[in-house]
Amino acid sequence: MKKSAGFTLIEVLVALAIVAVSLAAGMRAASSVSDNAQRLADVMAAQWCADNQLVALRLSRQFPGVGDNTFVCEQLGHEYKGSMITRPTPNPNFRRVEAVIADDSGHALITVSTVLGRY
Repeated sequence: MKKSAGFTLIEVLVALAIVAVSLAAGMRAASSVSDNAQRLADVMAAQWCADNQLVALRLSRQFPGVGDNTFVCEQLGHEYKGSMITRPTPNPNFRRVEAVIADDSGHALITVSTVLGRY
């Protein structure tokens, strides 16, 4: 009896299963890298927004009052919602100011704090 050359159906199916699992893992890794790149861009733009707000407050040369304010900042074509939280410190000549930037769903992307003194 002559032995035929080629692959059996089982061998082909096993090879296809291996390729499918490999491609699925590669797609998941690529998706993860893409999500991380988007998160990094959002956090960097939020950092710029927070820094801009704190620098504007410092340049105004006015002692900030205690309380909360909201603002909207546009960076990289996207609007970020933020809040400035001003709290007293044990020394009445200083105030602690936090700029909190949130994403569209309201989760905080970044919080930047500073202390401002009376000018």
